[in-house]
Amino acid sequence: MTVVVVRPEPGNAATIAELRAQGLAARALPFFAAQALAWTPPAPDDVGALLFTSAQAVRLAGPGLAAFSDKPVVAVGPATAEAARAAGLTVALTGERDAAAVVEQARAAGLARLLHLAGRDRVETGAMVRIVYAAEPVAVDRDAVRALAGTVVLLHSARAAARLAMLVDDAGVSRGAVAIVAISAKTAAAAGEGWAASRIAAAPRDAAMVAAARALTRTAATGISGA
Repeated sequence: MTVVVVRPEPGNAATIAELRAQGLAARALPFFAAQALAWTPPAPDDVGALLFTSAQAVRLAGPGLAAFSDKPVVAVGPATAEAARAAGLTVALTGERDAAAVVEQARAAGLARLLHLAGRDRVETGAMVRIVYAAEPVAVDRDAVRALAGTVVLLHSARAAARLAMLVDDAGVSRGAVAIVAISAKTAAAAGEGWAASRIAAAPRDAAMVAAARALTRTAATGISGA
């Protein structure tokens, strides 16, 4: 059974590589492409720390990030922390769950006046926000959608989940022929019901999604039961 990754690049390629390293057949079908947006940085003195809830925001923040190179970084998870370090930033805190949890950790650690550099489609954190990128829909061929029958689709966002449901329904593909792995309960809910199987990753991490996909593929020979 093939696992299909619909997240934007460069995350798409990273997930494909991890799936293949685990011995799984995988292919890419991005639903969105990330594009940098112009943004106006606040005064550096108004910022105590940077908050990143996606590695994409680090990569696409552009020249405006230079003004905050001395600020500590709060990262939602290891991949985001790695991207921040690659950009020459100092990571003070790396979360293990989600955005709300890492913001709570940051405040408990005395990291105040957070500047959340984020995508247009983002979680609310209560921090000062600057939108530095947007993930825009790309055209998806109907034949590629029909080819999703018999696969496991990894869903890294609620937007991707909603778009999968729309594309599958419009192409006349039975949801019962497609299994999904969602990064969170919110993402699974956005996909709706009727899938061959619906699993939520044990943690909002790529590694947990890959593990869930691997478990689903192992049951393929005897049939997949919904959840």
